[in-house]
Amino acid sequence: MNFAELFATVIDIWVKGGWLMIPLALLALFIYLSGFELIFYFRRYGYDRSDKNVWGHWVDRPDEGEGQLGHLIRFSQMGGRRLENVRSRIHELRFTHIEPAQRRILCLSILVTAAPLTGLLGTVIGMIVTFAGLSSSSGSAIDIVAGGISQALITTQTGLIIAIPGYVIVHYARRRCVQLEGFFAELEVQSMKKIQHAKPLSA
Repeated sequence: MNFAELFATVIDIWVKGGWLMIPLALLALFIYLSGFELIFYFRRYGYDRSDKNVWGHWVDRPDEGEGQLGHLIRFSQMGGRRLENVRSRIHELRFTHIEPAQRRILCLSILVTAAPLTGLLGTVIGMIVTFAGLSSSSGSAIDIVAGGISQALITTQTGLIIAIPGYVIVHYARRRCVQLEGFFAELEVQSMKKIQHAKPLSA
């Protein structure tokens, strides 16, 4: 099957799916745009790709930090040697970076859940069309029944095809969000150690 035949088949299936294929396509667009944006949002920090010993050294020497991760560490250490100031800055980082991510993950989860439900709605509409065809006495009843069943199956399948990768993206985003929270917790521990070691020097 060449590209032209494949494209024609996809268009034919799309038309048979009925008007619900339009909201399903919009859902797919929003889901995957939001999902990939979340993936790149977490990847830009690089906390999972940097050696703990490396960024742990940046806690002691913030000026040597590199990239977005180094910027986060420099910001957290600008509180000087007061533990309350450092904790306040790390809390600010949590609020600035984790809270928006959690809200976007929640929104993405709602969109992903809506995809199979929209497909199920197409199933119900298709069954209504089917039963309407069965109750019809016209000679085209068979065509109506076939069209209704086709619409029911296509929308259900489309909703599942959209939702299954979406659930994978949601799981990935949640795991990365937990990892980012763990990074901030470890950053706070490393900062506490730095301040505790520095106290005798400042006495």
